[in-house]
Formats: sequence, structure tokens, C-alpha cells
Amino acid sequence: MNSQRPVNLDLRTIKLPITGVTSFLHRVSGIILFLGIGIMLYALSKSLGSEEGYAEVKACLTSPLAKFVAWGLLSALLYHLVAGVRHLIMDMGIGETLEGGKLGSKIVIAVSVVVIVLAGVWIW
Repeated sequence: MNSQRPVNLDLRTIKLPITGVTSFLHRVSGIILFLGIGIMLYALSKSLGSEEGYAEVKACLTSPLAKFVAWGLLSALLYHLVAGVRHLIMDMGIGETLEGGKLGSKIVIAVSVVVIVLAGVWIW
């Protein structure tokens, strides 16, 4: 079978439209959340286990690295939430056209940047 379709597997040269970027980021944020749940559940279990465990988790969460990880997980959660709301709105039939999809993607990125920056200010 001789296909006329171009084959480009070099990820550095592939140019995704903004709708593809937001879709990809939505999937990546879901993976980050899935992996981060394990970390957060471990910290919760340790903090609820004993008074010493609580003190250890509290001391760990005051470090800059832990704050950065918490901000990263919160950022993934916020982006995933905003993009998920966009998907729910599209399920109602709003923004299903190409122009609507592009506008919705721009709105998702703008709102996500704002809430992620606010979350960073809140954590730091």
C-alpha cells in the first residue's frame, strides 16, 4: 500500500494547533494527578498515623522543594479542572466548531495561567 500521506515522526518539528496543545496538556495533567495522588495519600497516611508523623510531614511541606511539588500538583489539578469544564461545555453543544474550539482553547490557557499564578502566590 503506497500512501500519499506525509510521515513525520520528529517530535521537534511537529506543529500542533492550539486545540491539540490544550488536549495534550489535559492528558499530561491527568497523568501528573494520577501519579501525585500516591504522594499525597502517603503524606496523608503518615500525618494521620501519629503525632510524630504529622510533625515530619509538616516539616517536610515547609521546604521550598515540597512547596514547588505541591504547586505543581495544584497546577495540574487546576488546568485539568478548567479543561474539563471546557469539555463539559462542549458536550452541551457550545464551541464545537473549529473557531469555537480555538477560542475555547485560548480561554482555557488564559484562565489556567491566572489561577495557577494565584495558586503560586497562595502557596508561597
